[in-house]
Amino acid sequence: MPTDTKHDDLQNLRIDHSMRDGGGEPPAWSRRIIMGGIGLIVLLGLIALAYRLFATDAPEVEVVRATAEGSDVTGATILSATGYVVAHHKINVNSKVTGRVAWIGVEKGDKVKEGQVVVRLEDQEFRALYEQSRGGYESAKARLAEMEHGSRPEEIQQSEHNLSEARATAANDKINLERMRNLFAQGVVSKQALDDATARNDSSQQRANSLEQMFRMSKIGPRSEQIARARADMLQAQGQMDYAKAQLDATTIKAPVSGTILERTAEKGELVTAQFASGAEGGPRGSVVALADLNDIQVELDIAQDDFAKLGPKQEATVTLDAFKDRSYKGAIAEISPEANRQKATVQVKVQITNPDSYLRPEMNATVQFLASDSKAVTRKQVGAFVPTQSLRDKDGTKFVFIVFNGRTLRREVHVLGPRSGGYLVDSLVGGESVVTNAPPDLKDGQKIRIKGQS
Repeated sequence: MPTDTKHDDLQNLRIDHSMRDGGGEPPAWSRRIIMGGIGLIVLLGLIALAYRLFATDAPEVEVVRATAEGSDVTGATILSATGYVVAHHKINVNSKVTGRVAWIGVEKGDKVKEGQVVVRLEDQEFRALYEQSRGGYESAKARLAEMEHGSRPEEIQQSEHNLSEARATAANDKINLERMRNLFAQGVVSKQALDDATARNDSSQQRANSLEQMFRMSKIGPRSEQIARARADMLQAQGQMDYAKAQLDATTIKAPVSGTILERTAEKGELVTAQFASGAEGGPRGSVVALADLNDIQVELDIAQDDFAKLGPKQEATVTLDAFKDRSYKGAIAEISPEANRQKATVQVKVQITNPDSYLRPEMNATVQFLASDSKAVTRKQVGAFVPTQSLRDKDGTKFVFIVFNGRTLRREVHVLGPRSGGYLVDSLVGGESVVTNAPPDLKDGQKIRIKGQS
C-alpha cells in the first residue's frame, strides 16, 4: 500500500509536454489582456487622428490687446447708482371683444411692425351679426330712397286712370238715380228700387272723391315728416351696422406700435375677454401679448433723498451693464418722479439711453454714473480704444472687429472716432479686449479659433 502511494506521487511530478511549443491553447485570461491592449492602441490612434482632422477646422489667428485712450469725463462722476433696464413704453395688447383664440402668429422675442396681425379670434358669431345689421340698413336705405323720389310716373298714370273710371261710374249712377226718381214719381218702380239707385250713386261719388285725393297725393309725394322718419330709421340701422362691423374687425388683433414681443400670454383655444381678468388657470385672459420698442430704453433708479440734490434735469450719465461689463452707453435723465417714496426714502429717476443696441434687455441690472454738469470743473476727452488697422473690418458700410471670447470670435460693431498711428480710435471698446488681427477674410461670428503661439 505505501509503495502504490509513492508511485502516484512520482506520476504527478511529470511534465506535460502537450503545453510546450504552442502545442495547446493559452488560458482565457491571457487572451483578454491581449485583445484589450490592441483595442486601447486602436482607440488612441483614432483620437489622435480626430484631433488632427478637427483641429485644422479652427483657423489660427493673431490677437492684440485693445488699449483704452481717454475717458468720458475726468473726475466728473458725482453719483453712482444701480437700477434696472426698462422699456420706456411697455404695451399690454388686449382684446376689445370676448372670444376664443383661433390663431396666434408671434413668439416671445419676435419683432413686429405697427398694424401687423398678431392674434385672430373666432369670428363666426360676429360675422353673422354684421350681416344681419347690414340687411336692416339696406332695407331702411331703400325705404328712404322710395320716399325721397316720390311716386313713379307709371303709378301717377295708374292713379289718374282709376280716378277717371270712378268719375264715369259716378256720372252713370247719377243719371240712373234721376231716371229712378221719375219712374218712382210715375209709380212705375218701387221705393226699394229708388233707394238702391240712391245708394249706388252715393257710393260711386265717394269712391271718385277718394281716388281724386289719392291722385293728388301721388303727384305731391310723401310728407316731409315721413321722409324725416325714414331718414332717422336709416341712420339708426347704419349705426347698428357700423357697431357690428367694429366688433367683427376687433376679432383681428394688431400690433399698435412697432416693437419686440416681450410676453405671449394667450394660446390657441384660450378665451380672452375685453373685461378685467385675473388670468387664473382655466379662466379668460385679459391680454394676449406684451410688446415694447427696444430702441426706446431707460434705466429705472431709486435715488436716496440724501443724494437727490446732486442731480438735475437732463443730467448726463454713463450706463454699464452687469451682463456686459465691457460695454458702456451714454444717457441723460429723462424723468424725475414728482413724488418721493416715503417708505424707501427715495425718489425714482429714469435715465434715457441715447445709443441703445441689441445687447440691452429689459430687467437687466445696470450701473449709472452721473456726470458733473459744470464744464469748468470737468475736462472732457474723446472716449475709445485703440485697435490696429488689420483688425478693423468693413461690410456694407458697417465697421466691426472680432474679439476673442471663450475660444471663439465675437463680432463687435464699432464707430471710428479718429485715425491713430498704426490704427484707429474706436468706440464700443473699453480697452483690454483681445482683438483679432491677422485672420482669414471669411472669419465668422461665433467661429472657433486657435490663437497663434498657444497650444
